[in-house]
Amino acid sequence: MKAFLALLPAALLAGVGLWGLFRGVNVFSALLEGGRRGLEVLRDILPSLVCLLPAVAMLRASGAVDALTGLVSPLLSFLGIPPETTPLMLLRPFSGSGALAVGGELMAAYGPDSRIGRTAAVMLGSTETTFYVLAVYFGAAGVKKSRYAIPAALCADLAGFLAASWCVRLLG
Repeated sequence: MKAFLALLPAALLAGVGLWGLFRGVNVFSALLEGGRRGLEVLRDILPSLVCLLPAVAMLRASGAVDALTGLVSPLLSFLGIPPETTPLMLLRPFSGSGALAVGGELMAAYGPDSRIGRTAAVMLGSTETTFYVLAVYFGAAGVKKSRYAIPAALCADLAGFLAASWCVRLLG
């Protein structure tokens, strides 16, 4: 079974190539065209990523996340969201990997079956890395003005955080 699974990606690629040949497609030209288009997309989104990723690292390293956590914790407690999840909610719109790291830290500290651990897991699954997605998709599409997209996406993230916390509280 392991040998089959190890060969599955190669068999899939070979199957796609053979299917293209069977249909009369110049597979090599199509591969080169796809690579060219992929590099064009990379060229369009790279400046956004070069700015976004170091900014997230600086935000975490500066202690700004901890300061913001202290400020919004009372409001989150009022809304029924565990204040311990504040760093996760602050990082999730910016960085998926940063949010996963914070989620892992929360689960290690409180346990994956605790209310905080379950809330963190549901938050990670029900929200998106808003600024990363907007940078990638808008950069690829050539959109320059994101006037309404950012507030709408952040409202959706807030709704996801609230719904995650309430669902865990109701169902847990």
